[in-house]
Amino acid sequence: MATLIGARRYQTIWRDYLELTKPKVVVLMLITSLVGMFLATRAGVPWTVLVFGNLGIALCAGAAAAVNHVVDRRIDAVMARTHKRPMAEGRVSPIAALAFALLLAVAGLALLLAFTNPLAAWLTLASLLGYAVIYTGFLKRATPQNIVIGGLAGAAPPLLGWVAVTGHVSAEPLLLVLIIFAWTPPHFWALAIHRKEEYAMADIPMLPVTHGEHYTKVHILLYTFALLAVSLLPYVIHMSGPLYLACALVLGARFLQWAWVLYRGSQPHAAINTFKYSIWYLFLLFIALLVDHYLLLNL
Repeated sequence: MATLIGARRYQTIWRDYLELTKPKVVVLMLITSLVGMFLATRAGVPWTVLVFGNLGIALCAGAAAAVNHVVDRRIDAVMARTHKRPMAEGRVSPIAALAFALLLAVAGLALLLAFTNPLAAWLTLASLLGYAVIYTGFLKRATPQNIVIGGLAGAAPPLLGWVAVTGHVSAEPLLLVLIIFAWTPPHFWALAIHRKEEYAMADIPMLPVTHGEHYTKVHILLYTFALLAVSLLPYVIHMSGPLYLACALVLGARFLQWAWVLYRGSQPHAAINTFKYSIWYLFLLFIALLVDHYLLLNL
């Protein structure tokens, strides 16, 4: 009986620490990192870079997420979406979470230095600090443009994947970063509208709280138009072909439709549905980039 209780306790602890890393967010980041890796070369990506490079990026992303849990634990405790998180409920102490984050960060950077290149490691560290320190520690509480300014850190994975393979920065991965950068505001502001009252209660100056829902909806629509334009640039610079162009147009048009529905207020739950679609949008857009890349190689 004692053994069974101990096993259940260990499983609970393991799940708590896994939750600190925000695994669903990390998986989406890794998809964009993988695409960056494969787009960087016409040959195959070395398996050591593919496995250990992405593992290093994932560990550093998990470390940044754990720091976010620590800094936001009081905010999380008053929001319905986050009040059951390990830090909010006190299942993991701040010291333990920070030690865990440090361990993940050191392990991730060590893997990147050992199996990729120093530039990839330092850019990953900069992204980690950008999210964990600049965005979470300062911008989130300082300005309603927090997600716009801080979004650059979250947009870095395709650049990190590209640099892990090539060892240098070029225009193509920066364009992929720009796509995610333009995607972040409409993605997150849709959620912010859905959770407006909770952000207000937590005293976080999200755009719907400080400027109202109508103002936010207008900006979601404008950013979605910008995103559609930016998403076509890989085709314009001959980085991708007709398959990607068609997918970008279809996916972007659907995103615009949701942004318009949200702006008009013609459907209930439009904000959360726009948020959910935005996740599928980014996933499918980057898959289209990858498929198109290999299609072009075989022509």
